[in-house]
Amino acid sequence: MGVRQGSVKKIIRLFADYQEIVVTIEGKEAKAIVYPEITGQVRANDLVWLNTTAVELKLGTGGYHFVMGIIDREKQEHRPKGHIMKLRYTPWQFPVMAVEEEGSPDHQKILGFTSLEGTPVIVGTLHSMIVPALLAFHESRSQQRVVYIMTDGAALPISFSNVVRQLKKKGLLIQTITSGHAFGGDLEAVTIYSALAAAKMVAQADLIIITMGPGIVGTGTKYGFSGIEQTYILEAVQKLGGYPIAIPRISFADPRSRHCGLSHHSRTVLGELTYATAYIGLPYWDDERTQILASQIEESGLRRHHIYQVAIPAIDKLMAIYDLQIETMGRSYREDPTFFDTAAAAGVLASLLRDTGEVNLPSWEGQGNQLQHGLPQKQNIINNI
Repeated sequence: MGVRQGSVKKIIRLFADYQEIVVTIEGKEAKAIVYPEITGQVRANDLVWLNTTAVELKLGTGGYHFVMGIIDREKQEHRPKGHIMKLRYTPWQFPVMAVEEEGSPDHQKILGFTSLEGTPVIVGTLHSMIVPALLAFHESRSQQRVVYIMTDGAALPISFSNVVRQLKKKGLLIQTITSGHAFGGDLEAVTIYSALAAAKMVAQADLIIITMGPGIVGTGTKYGFSGIEQTYILEAVQKLGGYPIAIPRISFADPRSRHCGLSHHSRTVLGELTYATAYIGLPYWDDERTQILASQIEESGLRRHHIYQVAIPAIDKLMAIYDLQIETMGRSYREDPTFFDTAAAAGVLASLLRDTGEVNLPSWEGQGNQLQHGLPQKQNIINNI
């Protein structure tokens, strides 16, 4: 691990749970991020210890170092919020009040949970999927309570996500929950199961959306990627009585062959690993993309899931209206529209499923099966090509 000492030159951004600063290291300026919940807030001229590993390895952190601690600062006393430790058995472990523990004001609500009662739950694998899915859902169903659960598959502090901060400020997200070792949400949960229970019983969600934070881990191997968590999250949603809506990772702009069309990540999770029967929305594409995906769906075993083609809103225009110009893997909507449109299809499908309430949707057994309560006809995109 790279550790350097630096001096805080100035504060660029300041929030209660997040700071961006400029530091000098041996006379050279660099950027750094502070998580005050761990270190306390830094001030100009403070001497700090910095973890410089990510920058030295040229990883995707935007060139930021991370403050590990403040040198020569008097000990800051923090009254423990609870008894559940995040970052357990590390030098940075700290307690939070988890919704499950007896001292939590929400403890009885969690004990009273029995089912998600048909709540739609969108499960993605990349943080950049949140915005298009969310905007498409709100376009169809405004004034709904949407709750975001962030897992610990990538970035652990939710404050690292500027996207989540903007979505909350704009009222598009009503509440956040961090599960596992992720921290900083409006609610803290020990597991994804109790996070789902909290979203239903405490946050009273109309829609739940789950992804990891920024920074998916991948190795180029079949099972060595943190997005594999989609496997068991979909199973948890189905087991708890919700509608598990999977966002497949689809792109025709990614130069890596394993991510062309239906990513090998989605083929592994949805075709091989998960026991859940997921709901998957695909946009109407009147071009060769549909033919390529149909072949990949057939080869990968995804046909056992409930796959629908849905009409989606103009996501690029919605992102412009809400000033949410996000990128995925460094690519904008203009550069990779397929990725964003696929995520948007999940939001549309969630809005349609929300309309059904507690109705059990019939499984698709062939072309022409009309679903209840206004859901579009499921398309047999394999046989229609």
